[in-house]
Amino acid sequence: MTTIGDQVGTIRGARVAGAGREMLPHDGLFDIFITGGRITDIAPTAALKPVGPVLDADGTWLVPGLWDHHVHTVQWALVAQRTDLGGARSAAEAASIMATAPLLADGRRIGTGFRDAFWPDAPSLDLLDGATGEVPTYLINADVHSVWLNSAALRREGHPAVGDGMLREAPAFEISRRLNEVEPAVGDRLVAEMAQDAAARGIVGLVDLDMAWNASAWRRRLDGGFDTLRAEFGIYPDLLDRAIAEGLRSGDAVATASDLVRVGSLKVITDGSLGTRTAACSHPYPGDPHNHGMLTVPPAELLELMTRATANGLSCAIHAIGDVANSHALDAFGVTGATGTIEHAQLVAHADIPRFARLGVGASVQPEHAVDDRDLTDTIWAEQTAVPYPLRMLADAGANLLFGSDAPVSPLDPWAAMAAAVFRTRDGRPAWHPEQGLSIDTALAASTRGGSRSGARIEPGAIADLALCAADPLTADEISLRGMEVTATLLGGRVTHAA
Repeated sequence: MTTIGDQVGTIRGARVAGAGREMLPHDGLFDIFITGGRITDIAPTAALKPVGPVLDADGTWLVPGLWDHHVHTVQWALVAQRTDLGGARSAAEAASIMATAPLLADGRRIGTGFRDAFWPDAPSLDLLDGATGEVPTYLINADVHSVWLNSAALRREGHPAVGDGMLREAPAFEISRRLNEVEPAVGDRLVAEMAQDAAARGIVGLVDLDMAWNASAWRRRLDGGFDTLRAEFGIYPDLLDRAIAEGLRSGDAVATASDLVRVGSLKVITDGSLGTRTAACSHPYPGDPHNHGMLTVPPAELLELMTRATANGLSCAIHAIGDVANSHALDAFGVTGATGTIEHAQLVAHADIPRFARLGVGASVQPEHAVDDRDLTDTIWAEQTAVPYPLRMLADAGANLLFGSDAPVSPLDPWAAMAAAVFRTRDGRPAWHPEQGLSIDTALAASTRGGSRSGARIEPGAIADLALCAADPLTADEISLRGMEVTATLLGGRVTHAA
């Protein structure tokens, strides 16, 4: 009987479902041997004597450990303390929910997850003030690109209590950053709980894109004993000088005693979002002929940032949702020779799809957003000529897909991402643009560290970051894939989750 923290020497009686199974002689049961955190051998069950502590797989299915390539870690962890507004069907209903929301220790009420694009009424300051009074109240959009504040909250944050109370893009990000600045002891405890929940879904690593100086936060967590997940963290433009001065380079470990946390990429947000109607697009938004969204970072500034990052050993993760933003991001990768990813790639011009592979730019995408946004896309982007959520087209063109959740925009759940990518639906609705659906093999690879083109494999020499599944993910239907039970997760052969 293995428990969390045990170092496993042999996984006995597993069915290999991940990449690497094609090299095995049959699809029956195998024993996997682990030494020094790596797979050293794979043999038919009972062909070799077990080595070290044994984890009995009991015929469950073994896959590589899963990664979420886009997480706002602290903001996702703090969702546990915030009021869910995902079911609010109007501005009035959202305001009413917040009127009775729990009061946090700092005297504020915080809600998260509203989607106002289809609300029949418009958010207003009078409406929110009437429901919430003098208690500072904050409602964070599901896409995190806007925050609705009452007058008390606006005054607290140094904004005039005018207009509709809605802050968008940079001012909204600043509000979220302030709300995320909880006491380290509280934040680290919630992050640890979040990490354990992630391990229970088979996750062994994530890319942390919190808007903060993540290097010190992760060093502190490691010093405090955090050992549940691997992490790579992003660096935002306002902290680029500090990163360069401290010699941070992509791929470097941030602590000498642990290799679990490494420096990631420069993260640049170059446009807005679909839900906030600020994604930079070639065609205007319906009913607003002058609104093509917005470029939040001009192309010349993007080139300068990416050039500096590349010259100092940092890869780049460029947020681009609309087709105009994606075109500029690809141009910048081509000019600067930067390596890295485009984050989201939700609306891509036909001519730009093959450029991902030609330039070696990864497509860090969130398949659940396609399911969440299908109705928005069919209305708000109805006049766009670029391709929305072109997962299959990107894969067929040779792009490397890397799946994530963008938590808290979508829950941190790789099985939901895979189900959305393969089946393009949820809740029994017909598949949305099924021609963009992927094979489960591609989706599974995209949910591992290397992505769809070079995903993690189960083979001798590979790091023993592994997950055991109660059912075969390769044959699961949409509901079964979303509800996949993970019976054990291993990080370098050490158990981080055991059912």
